[in-house]
Amino acid sequence: MNESIIFEISVKSFQKGLGNLLKILEKAELHAETKKFAFENLLNARLFPDQFPLTKQIQIACDTAKLCVSRISGKEAPKHDDTESNVSELKVRIQSVIQYLETYKESDFKTVSEIKVSQPRWEGKYLTGFEYLTHHAIPNFYFHLTTAYSILRHNGVEIGKKDYLGEMPFKI
Repeated sequence: MNESIIFEISVKSFQKGLGNLLKILEKAELHAETKKFAFENLLNARLFPDQFPLTKQIQIACDTAKLCVSRISGKEAPKHDDTESNVSELKVRIQSVIQYLETYKESDFKTVSEIKVSQPRWEGKYLTGFEYLTHHAIPNFYFHLTTAYSILRHNGVEIGKKDYLGEMPFKI
């Protein structure tokens, strides 16, 4: 398995997505300030009653990124207690995960095809590290990132696709 590709589609993609989320949250803060309401009103916003609120969407996106690279590399992930109660604390959490991701290098993914990843709810079944990355972690990360974006957009924050996608590595 090509370690540089695994590094790019995991670490680099997660860093970019979380960085874009930070910028989106800054726009949401400005929106709340301009409209003269407390940002905390958005923390419990959700798209539908049976979905998680904004705070939980952000926490899960962060957890998916850090736990994925941890599980497919065999390294220890930092722990977060899910106690964030304001936008500043959420931004600190996102930044801490980005910093954790910065500790990785391509060679950390040498055994991604051999590593077995399981979770209690999978009832003894497992995926290889590569399967876990491509079939579970990446889709799950973007699901929660998109839902956080959608909650904010639904609540009037002026963000668009360019905010979600972020900077592109265009070539001339």
